[in-house]
Amino acid sequence: MQPLPHAKNPTATRPGRLRTAWQAAHQPTTGVSRPIRLLAYAVPLVVLPSSIWRLPAVLDDGIGPGEQAYIVFLSILSEALAFTAIGLIARWGEVFPRWVPFLRGRRVPTRATVITSATAATILTLGTALTLVTQILGTTIRGDALPANSPGEAGGWETAWFYVCYAPLILWGPLLAVLTIAYWKRRAPRTHTLRATQA
Repeated sequence: MQPLPHAKNPTATRPGRLRTAWQAAHQPTTGVSRPIRLLAYAVPLVVLPSSIWRLPAVLDDGIGPGEQAYIVFLSILSEALAFTAIGLIARWGEVFPRWVPFLRGRRVPTRATVITSATAATILTLGTALTLVTQILGTTIRGDALPANSPGEAGGWETAWFYVCYAPLILWGPLLAVLTIAYWKRRAPRTHTLRATQA
């Protein structure tokens, strides 16, 4: 009597698929130097502390369901936006992945990517710098005094923990700017060569 073939456990292959997808998403494309690669990997990490800092507020009894959902959504959105910096060094930042409808396999427009990334880097740099200055001065962006329940006014370990988690955000804009410049320098010659070939 022949032994029955073992059925494949779908949960056993799931970690392998996730690992493969993770590696594919982070795999740098040709021409990316090690320092630039490390800077790209650092972007989600500098955003992560502030995203984690917000989450305990969900357990506050004084916050409604709508605010709780907003806090979770904001943390997830922040990490998703930070992850797009990986696209400036990865293959999917040059060619649309297969799962993108209508665009799969097509080249990502270099100029549109650079303009979008440069704009985001400028806004992030100015925004975080302005926030830092206002926190030091103890005022809001409008110039009003910070409310008493502001994390920066709580004092003690709560204020220290707030600054430790939010201070890394200052690096988000400058890191994105460096990655954008490197992306442009890497892709601009290829774009010009491709256009010359098609002409």
